[in-house]
Amino acid sequence: MVRVVGIMGSPRIGGNTDLLLDAALEGARVAGGDIEKVVLAKLEVRGCRECERCFPTGRCVLRDDMRPIYKLLEELDVIVIASPIFFSGLTAQLKMMVDRCQCLWAGKYLLGKPIGGGRKRVGAFLSVGGRDDLSFKGAVSVVKSLFLSIDVDYAGELLIPGIEGKGAVSKHPTALKEAQELGAKLVEMVK
Repeated sequence: MVRVVGIMGSPRIGGNTDLLLDAALEGARVAGGDIEKVVLAKLEVRGCRECERCFPTGRCVLRDDMRPIYKLLEELDVIVIASPIFFSGLTAQLKMMVDRCQCLWAGKYLLGKPIGGGRKRVGAFLSVGGRDDLSFKGAVSVVKSLFLSIDVDYAGELLIPGIEGKGAVSKHPTALKEAQELGAKLVEMVK
C-alpha cells in the first residue's frame, strides 16, 4: 500500500488550508493510498537550536513531537504539505518543522544515508492566500528545498490566491476538485 502523509501547516483548524488538504488526502485514499494527517498546530514542536549535534548522527537531540514526524518522513511514499501564505512565506508552525529537518539533511549530506530507502517518493505543496497578487515563490522554494533534502520529488502544486475568510476555498469553482485529482495523481506516480 502507498503510504501518504499530509502535513497541515495552518494554525487555523477547519480553515481553507485544512479543507484543501482533506480533499487531496481523500483523492489519495480513493486512489489506494493509506493516508495519515499531521496537524502541526496540535503538536509541541520547538525550533532548531542550530547546535549541530545532529551532524555526527543524523538525529536531533531535542525531545518533542518531532520524533514521530521524523519516522513518518522516512517511511512515507507520498507527502502533501499544506500552508497558507503568511507574509509571502510558510506559517511559523510549518517553517519550524522544516527547520527541524536539519538532522535529516545531515544524515543525507554529511553521513551519506539516503532517506526513504532510495525508493521513488513524491510530494506536492498546497497553498492559499488572501491577495490576488500574492507571490507563492518564497514558500514554494522552501518546500522544494525540504523535498530535496528528504529525497522526495516535487511532483505538483496547487496555489490559489484570492481566498479570503474561513472556508472560502469551498466556494472556489475548482480548488477542491483539483486537490482531489492531485492527491490521486501522486499515489498513481508511486504505485
